[in-house]
Amino acid sequence: MVKQIIIYILLFFGAVIQGLAMSLFLFPHNIPSGGGAGLAILLNHFFHFPLGFALWIANAVFLIFALNYFGFTWTIKTILSVATTSLTVSYMTENVFLTHIHIGLDLLLGSIFYGIGVGTLIRVGSSSGGMVIPSLMIARIRNWNPGVVMFWINLCIFLLTSVVIDYKIILFAIICQFLSTRVIDYIYVLEVPKIPSLSLSWRRK
Repeated sequence: MVKQIIIYILLFFGAVIQGLAMSLFLFPHNIPSGGGAGLAILLNHFFHFPLGFALWIANAVFLIFALNYFGFTWTIKTILSVATTSLTVSYMTENVFLTHIHIGLDLLLGSIFYGIGVGTLIRVGSSSGGMVIPSLMIARIRNWNPGVVMFWINLCIFLLTSVVIDYKIILFAIICQFLSTRVIDYIYVLEVPKIPSLSLSWRRK
């Protein structure tokens, strides 16, 4: 019971950190942290949806399919993660304003905090949602590497976002992906006190 409590505390911590990275550092410059965030920015641009709500919409359809592919526990954890991140983004974008001195500093801080958040979610057997879900589904069906699938899906969304909003976005998005994935990899292999590793629980139904 204590271990489960710790796992869910870390889940909410990771989701909040992810939401803070998006709302405070990345979204003000329209920098998508991933494919799901890119879709949220596009929904905000075309339909003026609040970013938090747009982020939830971008994930909702994929979560329905995730239940069949990855099982109940993984899907529930991912729903909690997405909901917490969306609420964090909604609250911070509506109530907190930071003076953005330099886009490079915001990109660096946003990438680091985003990597910490996503890395924490993966360690406790959850997901950040977004394109992780369809990437894993396609990888399972086609027997492809999920990382490669995720890269190409995200790249297509980054290209669309850059065409619609600003061509420089794709460069910033790729830098964000590079930096954040380095942080995610570090957290994934980090030695911590014994807590059941559920990072591969998406394979079990």
